[in-house]
Amino acid sequence: MSAADVSLIASPLTFHHSGKVAPNRLGKSAMTERLCVWNDDPAEAGNRGQPTPAYLHLYEEWGKGAIGTIIVGNIPCDARYPESKGNAIIDRDHKDNWDQVAAFKPVFAAAKAYGSVVIVQVTHAGRQTQNTVAEVPVSSSDVLCPPMGGMTFNKPRPMTIAEIEDLVDRFAYTAKVLYDAGADGIQLHSAHGYLLSQFLSPRVNHRTDKYGGSYENRSRLLFEITDAIRARVPDTKFIMSIKINSADFSEGGFSPEESKQTVLRLEAAGMDIIELSGGTYESGLFLHRKESTIKREAYFVEFAENIRPHLKTAKLMVTGGFRSAPAMANALRAEPDLSALLIAGKTAKAKANLVPEPLQTGSSVLQLADIGYGKPFRSLEDKAVADDVVAALMGGKVAPAYPARL
Repeated sequence: MSAADVSLIASPLTFHHSGKVAPNRLGKSAMTERLCVWNDDPAEAGNRGQPTPAYLHLYEEWGKGAIGTIIVGNIPCDARYPESKGNAIIDRDHKDNWDQVAAFKPVFAAAKAYGSVVIVQVTHAGRQTQNTVAEVPVSSSDVLCPPMGGMTFNKPRPMTIAEIEDLVDRFAYTAKVLYDAGADGIQLHSAHGYLLSQFLSPRVNHRTDKYGGSYENRSRLLFEITDAIRARVPDTKFIMSIKINSADFSEGGFSPEESKQTVLRLEAAGMDIIELSGGTYESGLFLHRKESTIKREAYFVEFAENIRPHLKTAKLMVTGGFRSAPAMANALRAEPDLSALLIAGKTAKAKANLVPEPLQTGSSVLQLADIGYGKPFRSLEDKAVADDVVAALMGGKVAPAYPARL
């Protein structure tokens, strides 16, 4: 690892609209922590998503890690349709059950304590809500999501216009909670086949009203949410950002051309950070990679290079594949101090992960629980440890890390 590599990684990054400055170019992408309160009892639904001591401790550790930009989450804005049990949740309809601002304020403060910019990813799973959570999920249309990674889903029903308008308000409400709790900004999750992505995709969105059909109609919801958030939180120091697919990688899905068009419109709408990803539960996540991108350790870097010359102010973040310092690192989920080690020149790359790729989300959830609960850390570069984790995941012997109540 050269001194030039370290210098580039360690250089600060200023976000145009907000004026916020990240201390370096490294970012921790959002992931599924699954450490917050969840109870299957419908009578306890209002308490779902409360931060726990383990969740707070996880962000304390990441905060110490010299990460330039930490993206928290994902955090669903509707407790009925989470990405997973154990998600942190901010649901407008549960605001009287617990103090959401007070609950998240120490989490964001811990993550920011050493200078990181802290942004929170907000989502809605839509048709990708597991059938163990929602008997009838909602989506842009009634297109069923096929099974993926041991998860199964029921056929969704199309959202009504009133429900779409309610969704816009939910995102705006959640943004205001984040702002009041001290977060530096919000990231809309419009990638990986979640609800906003379901509206963008012509493969999934078969609507014939103002939210379906043409690209302008399919993208309408995304920009209504963007406008509603800025109306609810007019302070331009609050960062607006998005995670969006460079492509869905499925026939008839959201295309690279439409993604490019959307990215340019989002920049014009005031987005400071645009994180590029790709794939859905249906097509697979991070599996559509050219040999050239594998060699460069960045799954979506070629799309980023295509779009970057057209951007004037927004900063691009590329998700997935990075392992070494010259290519930078998105491997932070397994190594909370990786950024600090890279910047100090004490390591040139992330640790190897010997768990097969389709199981790495599950293995990462276990590692996050190790950090959150202060348990001995499972190092997946050790083949024996990786084999034990695979056996536990395949055998369904992994107990949930989230508590039923505080």
